[in-house]
Amino acid sequence: MNNSFQDAVVTKYNIFNSLFLSLPYRGIFQTGSLLPILTQQSEIGFQEGKSPKEIIEHFFSELLETATPKERADLLFAFIQYIERQVVLFDSVEDAAFDQTHDLTGKGSVTYLTERLDSDDLKRKLLTKLEDFSVRIVLTAHPTQFYSGKVLGIINDLEDAIKVNDFTEVNQLLLQLGKTAFINHEKPTPFDEAVSLCWFLENVYYDAIPAILEKLINGLGMSVHDWPYPNVFRLGFWPGGDRDGNPFVNPETTLQVAARLRETLLRGYYRDLRQLKRRLTFKGVDDAISLAERKMNSTIFGPFEEGYDNAQELIDELLKAREVLVSKHQGLFVELLDNFILKLNIFGFFFASLDVRQDSRKHAKAWEDILKRLEKKIPLLKYSDYESWDEAKKIDLLLSLNIPLRDEDYEDTLTKDILGSIRAIKTIQAKNGEKGAHRYVISNNTSALNVMQVVSLAKNLIAGEDGKLALDVVPLFETVDDLANAPGIMRKLYENDYYRTHLENRENHQTIMVGFSDGTKDGGYLRANWSIYRAKEELTKVSREFGIKVTFFDGRGGPPARGGGNNHNFYSSLGADIEDKEIQLTVQGQTISSNYGTVTTAMYNLERLFTAGLENHLFRGNRVEDELSEEDKVLIEEMAVIAYDSYLDLKNHPMFVKYLDKKTPLRFYGQTNIGSRPTKRGNDDEGLKFEDLRAIPFVGSWAQMKQNVPGFYGFGSAIQELAKSNKTEDIKQLYKKSLFFRTLIENSMQSLSKAFFPATKYLRDEQEYTEFWDKMYDEFLLTREQLLEVSGQKELLDSNNVTKVSIKTRERIVLPLITIQQYALQMLAGDPKKLPVDVETYNQLIMRAMFGIINAARNSA
Repeated sequence: MNNSFQDAVVTKYNIFNSLFLSLPYRGIFQTGSLLPILTQQSEIGFQEGKSPKEIIEHFFSELLETATPKERADLLFAFIQYIERQVVLFDSVEDAAFDQTHDLTGKGSVTYLTERLDSDDLKRKLLTKLEDFSVRIVLTAHPTQFYSGKVLGIINDLEDAIKVNDFTEVNQLLLQLGKTAFINHEKPTPFDEAVSLCWFLENVYYDAIPAILEKLINGLGMSVHDWPYPNVFRLGFWPGGDRDGNPFVNPETTLQVAARLRETLLRGYYRDLRQLKRRLTFKGVDDAISLAERKMNSTIFGPFEEGYDNAQELIDELLKAREVLVSKHQGLFVELLDNFILKLNIFGFFFASLDVRQDSRKHAKAWEDILKRLEKKIPLLKYSDYESWDEAKKIDLLLSLNIPLRDEDYEDTLTKDILGSIRAIKTIQAKNGEKGAHRYVISNNTSALNVMQVVSLAKNLIAGEDGKLALDVVPLFETVDDLANAPGIMRKLYENDYYRTHLENRENHQTIMVGFSDGTKDGGYLRANWSIYRAKEELTKVSREFGIKVTFFDGRGGPPARGGGNNHNFYSSLGADIEDKEIQLTVQGQTISSNYGTVTTAMYNLERLFTAGLENHLFRGNRVEDELSEEDKVLIEEMAVIAYDSYLDLKNHPMFVKYLDKKTPLRFYGQTNIGSRPTKRGNDDEGLKFEDLRAIPFVGSWAQMKQNVPGFYGFGSAIQELAKSNKTEDIKQLYKKSLFFRTLIENSMQSLSKAFFPATKYLRDEQEYTEFWDKMYDEFLLTREQLLEVSGQKELLDSNNVTKVSIKTRERIVLPLITIQQYALQMLAGDPKKLPVDVETYNQLIMRAMFGIINAARNSA
């Protein structure tokens, strides 16, 4: 695949890249001509140990000696804009060649899966599994996905033109791209973010998911009409519902977003009905399709009483039309009708389930407000007494309360928001169906009480007349300590009579979310990944003990440092001791556009998630890789402990927080207008505290610095330390036989491959940072050396040449951006009175460079 990638992507990119020089825009020729020189000078300069400031100043003194400071700054901005568009072009070329660089019907595909079902027993086994198996992709809005719909549309068209080598069309689209703004002039609202992500639902998932199911159904020799498992793929959505620390999300936003999801979907249905109308022109069928088209129009635009209340009403009408089509018209075009009905069964009238998320500490504050108000009415109930009770007694009190919870009774905006957000769930269910909003995720969940605080609120706000709650309450465990305590917390919940009854009403199903982001920030790469693995084992054990079907919802980010990398292999590698009835994960940032940005890439990645979840069940006996033995687990635990200690040693270094605050672009994340969320929890006037840092700007800042510390730190130290006990061969054997451990190593290799310490070597010259920089760099060198030794590879990612070459090409494209950004950071560290241009110009250079660096890495934050 390496040669095909070189020919189909790298060479083709270089050819199309030359078109930029012909764009008739002022200064474009000079920019395009000088940029390769800056790239070359950056490469040579960093090799020679020069600082970014020295490289930029040498570049100008050699080529533009007479340029004024403003002209020099303007050229740097022009370079940034040029590179931004080069990144888009490379993305488009890479996506256009996806079917040439990836085996779409190979291992992990639905086709490969169905071809291996060589017996009726295996086929029955699969169909039985599909009764309660699904893959749920949850789109989340985070400040790394910022392309507007208009830019996404250009990218989509550009890919199509590149596929057929239409140079004229590519040139026109590059012209358009050159004139189209990439960045937001104002910070987007949560609703803006939702609209942006709806583009992917409408243009990618709407077609990709039914297409995968059709492949599966055909491969099994079944018919779409008789397919009984439409929920194999499900979509989730966080923008507008995720209010964890986002002060701009409110109940009105949640309702607006749910309405937008419904409207986006119904417009898709309307277009499909118009297409059906062009084909189903037969007597007894045409009138039914015309009626459905009119009623769908009313459902979207009104009068609403003349439209459909739910998807089932439309399905029932279409099934009647289908009977006529089959009985009187030889079933002509019946497959078109069946495929449309399949979409209705998949997406309903909701498109994606809107999750609500809030921090557990906010619920505690709301209950304080509620109980103090009750105290005024019932003097015997004192909040000060409640605070001193043990957890069980507190839970009993909350569950015993049957009280009206009205917004107007409370002055605190937080209490009003929490009450309103829970009520919004019921409103959405009435309009979009129960699947439209049925989960409440609790961040920072540290106790059983945290869960019961939400259950008790929902019980008083949205329970049905029979007392049942149409709501799944999802605790989120992230930190190392919380993951260790999670099994005990769930045991307490399962032992609670009220909660057990609630779960029985929810088909004895419990979703538990585990988060990689804060886990890695808290404990480092290896400790976080292993803590999550062990927590899943223990949570599976306790859930099975109580007869509960547990589903793990993985909060995965873009890079390996936040749970990204090769997710398919992670799910394929799970042993029998981890429940695998469903695969659920968040998809965020640039991962959305890189892995799910086109129908082809989305189908490829969704299929591999789907089949990864079936591997253990169907083919465990045929696995080449072994499951982890107890000895293997002891070995990984030993490594995790050492890696954790190594990471803590860095994290507790007196320069750690100061370095992030003063030397990295962390402080600029909130000014970029990429996303609506603040970059940290807590008040700005309190100063920067490690615990308040959000995982995305935390990991993203290391990526901007090309240091990627959270994605590897401590791994090398762990392997080296165990080598002293003669365990190197054991680790090598573990790499060979365990897909889980191999995936851990190779995802960490991605972080190492995107690191470039020469760009920040100048910081080593500052006395207070010398030791800290050396500490990071030494661990980088050690980890690279140890991972290559264990894997037997000569270069990082030799086992995945497509990824290796892609990263190398992208890193070269983005090198001038890194130089420019570091130059601006270096200049700001000096005396502001001696700067050639004003401080704001350097601030803008840093922020503008961030976009291209994020995009080039595709999963950098």
